[in-house]
Amino acid sequence: MGLIKQNSSQYYTGEENYTPDGTATNTLTWPSVMTPLIWDAASTPTSYNNYKVFIDNVEQYPTLSPYYITQSLATTIVDGVQTQILTLTSTADPNTGVITPIPTTATITVRLNKPSLWDNYKSYQYVNLKDIVNNFMVAYVGVDKIIPRVKRSDVIFHAKRGLQEFSYDTLRSVKSQELTIPPSLSLVLPQDYVNYVQLSWIDALGVKHVIYPTTLTSNPEQVPLQDSAGVPIQDVYGNSSQAQQSLTNQRWKSANQRDLNGQISVNDFTNEGVYDWAWWKMAYGQRYGLNPETSQKNGWFTIDERRGVFAFSSDLANQLIILEYISDGLAYDEDTHIPKLAEDALYMHIMYSIISTRSNFPEYVVQRYKRERSAKLRNAKIRLSNVKLEEFTQIMRGKSKWIKS
Repeated sequence: MGLIKQNSSQYYTGEENYTPDGTATNTLTWPSVMTPLIWDAASTPTSYNNYKVFIDNVEQYPTLSPYYITQSLATTIVDGVQTQILTLTSTADPNTGVITPIPTTATITVRLNKPSLWDNYKSYQYVNLKDIVNNFMVAYVGVDKIIPRVKRSDVIFHAKRGLQEFSYDTLRSVKSQELTIPPSLSLVLPQDYVNYVQLSWIDALGVKHVIYPTTLTSNPEQVPLQDSAGVPIQDVYGNSSQAQQSLTNQRWKSANQRDLNGQISVNDFTNEGVYDWAWWKMAYGQRYGLNPETSQKNGWFTIDERRGVFAFSSDLANQLIILEYISDGLAYDEDTHIPKLAEDALYMHIMYSIISTRSNFPEYVVQRYKRERSAKLRNAKIRLSNVKLEEFTQIMRGKSKWIKS
């Protein structure tokens, strides 16, 4: 049996069609292979809902007549599968009091909104952690197999640990957010943040400009208040009282970045500007000997661990940025997805992790699966690197350029 469970309509348009039963209440079963529906009864209809209901291609909100439909969403178990049931109920016309059921000649269409429809795409590339655990228990555990018995909880633990380790340098676990830096020059770390990959500000053409970390300033972890003698002031509980703001952070926010990076503007070349006391530092010999670490105008950032934020230099206020960061792949428990190209590597990681922690396996068996895990992981890295010969050739064509001296 094939692995694709969705038809073209379900995958590409994220919709399911139903035929009404001619009564005032229609019970619709949403396919379990599609992105789950989200509906908030307290605020219907709002943008919170991730789907819309159409009758003969007419959206039922704000077009309410002639059916005046209300809806409810419930979750139940059908044949061992968690299934959503959407109930559409025709209510009385407020003007006439007449209930008009949806005719059997009509077509009811439930369609996902765009953001949730995007979640419906790309699903075939991945396998979730629950399937990884199930497959491992079937293929590798049992009589006459390498592992005669093992607790499912142990397999889940090693699968999660493997996913964490793979996420750091093997899997495509880099996430990105498009954000605007507020006037406070601080952005909160994402909820599933582990480490940053790159921060870039976006210009009017949509081109990225890399923002670099800096050691020019620092973010103090503690900011104790002091008395006139310099002794930290204690609160009523005997702890050091902390200031609300760091003076270091305040000075960095107000710093003129041109005083740090040596950037020259057009105004510096006016009659008043070129021949000031520092002109020879800024322009003479085209500023020979500048420090490359500071000679850039893309701005800087630091990570303020005390506040849990990215802190940016003053020239980046109100800039649109792209934040790329690494998560550990476990933010959403067992529903976390693993690329199929790394599936075999994760099986071998679980196998090695279980065997290496048991006392009844010979060392040569442990070493065998250690090498097997290493080989599978190397293969996964090569596959996921996604290096294409044509792309590499296109870049390397630049090596044949003539450089004039």
